[in-house]
Amino acid sequence: MNQRFHTSQVPRQSWEWIKRHLPNRHSLLESTSQGGETVEVSQQDQYIVIELGAEKYALKISEVYEIIKMQKITAVPNSKTFLEGVTNIRGKIVPIISLRKRFQLGETAVTPKTRIVVVNHNEEMIGIVVDGVNQVIRFSEIQPATEIVAGIDSSYLQGIGLSEEGLIGILNLHHVLVG
Repeated sequence: MNQRFHTSQVPRQSWEWIKRHLPNRHSLLESTSQGGETVEVSQQDQYIVIELGAEKYALKISEVYEIIKMQKITAVPNSKTFLEGVTNIRGKIVPIISLRKRFQLGETAVTPKTRIVVVNHNEEMIGIVVDGVNQVIRFSEIQPATEIVAGIDSSYLQGIGLSEEGLIGILNLHHVLVG
């Protein structure tokens, strides 16, 4: 799914980042099987590398709506443990989840590098709190995820990508958000 934005919809700082890092994408899709489910991944797609402590994970750029600095989040009573709450992003109420809590990694203090990665999932914007956003990359090879990787359930991973920096888990956004 290609998303198109008018320049007035994207903050100037974000628009400059997008123009520098998101050239036209061409896909060579391949399928990998994971637990009876077939997921399409592309070695030519671009991914955004996010950080959770010392661990790095990747999200497809096509799934990311925007990346913003941490802002005030209003708690929602009696919600799932990994739901931080909701926040207002340009007049829209957006649920915010903690990837650390989702992966049961324990909480850390918010730092200047902490970001909210806003994704578009099933036509709904959802924010994901991460320790940092590293870079945009392409993987030279993508393998199916193994049963347990880096202490998290492999259903959260779509695959493992090989890059110049090493192996990086590619997140299965649907499983991360829905479970």
